[in-house]
Amino acid sequence: MTLLEDLQFRGLVNQMTDEEGLTELLEKESVTLYCGFDPTGDSLHIGHLLTILMLRRFQLAGHKPLALVGGATGLIGDPSGKKAERTLNEQGVVEEFSNKIKGQLSRFLDFGGEDGAKLVNNYDWIGSMSVIDFLRDVGKNFGLNYMLAKDSVESRIASGISFTEFSYMILQSYDFYQLFKEENCKLQIGGSDQWGNITAGLELIRKMSGQEDDERAKAFGFTIPLVTKSDGTKFGKTEGGAIWLDPEKTSPYEFYQFLINTEDQDVVKFLKYFTFLSKEEIEALEVEVQERPHERAAQKRLAEELTKFVHGEAALKQAEKISTALFGGGDLKQLTAAEVLQGFKDVPSHTVNDSEIGLVDLLVEAGISPSKRQAREDIKNGAVYINGDRCQEMDKVMEHEDKIDGQFTIIRRGKKKFYLVRYE
Repeated sequence: MTLLEDLQFRGLVNQMTDEEGLTELLEKESVTLYCGFDPTGDSLHIGHLLTILMLRRFQLAGHKPLALVGGATGLIGDPSGKKAERTLNEQGVVEEFSNKIKGQLSRFLDFGGEDGAKLVNNYDWIGSMSVIDFLRDVGKNFGLNYMLAKDSVESRIASGISFTEFSYMILQSYDFYQLFKEENCKLQIGGSDQWGNITAGLELIRKMSGQEDDERAKAFGFTIPLVTKSDGTKFGKTEGGAIWLDPEKTSPYEFYQFLINTEDQDVVKFLKYFTFLSKEEIEALEVEVQERPHERAAQKRLAEELTKFVHGEAALKQAEKISTALFGGGDLKQLTAAEVLQGFKDVPSHTVNDSEIGLVDLLVEAGISPSKRQAREDIKNGAVYINGDRCQEMDKVMEHEDKIDGQFTIIRRGKKKFYLVRYE
């Protein structure tokens, strides 16, 4: 399949300008394309991954991606898809976020050699622009009625939109023009909510190039679907918040578990969206979902492919090891302290100073059992497990062999109630 045919198979084509012209261009030459990432936080999240993977797909097909970090537009705020005005961050904060996002993007694209991907920051050309230059040279190309008709603006008129956010479309359009002029960038990609901004950029290129009828001045826009689950909710959101690409914010184990818990009705779509598996491999996994859903082969493959892509092979193995220890009958005592912290990040924890505390006292002190009487009853009934092993010793004292890496003990009461004991 050609690149566009593969994207069609994966359901990754939402809208494009001049499909015939773009198809011909992609087949004829290596095309420079870009996608922007505004630094509104200190990490990208899994929702950004679809556009990152799109840049990667184009790169693997022989094209050159530009990953734009919005050091300038991040100071303004994009109204697209938002119901209210963003809180504006200080320049120093945006610069810090920009540097972190640059580091993340450099993990996913090949920046080696002359034909490799390139990181750019729109603060480099917008930051030094004067208000007069902005209004005379760029703003004059945008009619008010044209801007008001864009969905990103029209949807905010009733609730209110400031001139600051209203101007965002012009700034993003100027990004496209600047990259078109300096990098010969002929294609911008983005989520479906960016269609208005992308087409405004195409209009600016047409006007500012001064060669409206010249095929060399032609650029293209391409959007991908916003990722939603079968129940209509947004992909990448959990009760605990977003699934981040930064392992300090979302551990590889949490990342892996989020994916392996994908619903059957969503998993094939997400395999198409987020992996580089072939059509034949995906169709085989689709059969697995239909005929043997209990084996969850498709979910395991999705979790493996994406965790390895984002966090690397070692982190994938670690996430699998923790998952096996917790849910697959593995040995909790084989976990390292770092793996315990990943796997039991959200369970109740208690710190003790007495390294040889009795089990009954520990159960009460840690709030696992409400009283010594109940603690003894729990132990007698076989409801207490130490690092996965049932313990019915009434006079049990916590010893060195009960401590994982000398730092933790995992206690389970009943079938599902886990507690983490830390030792000082």
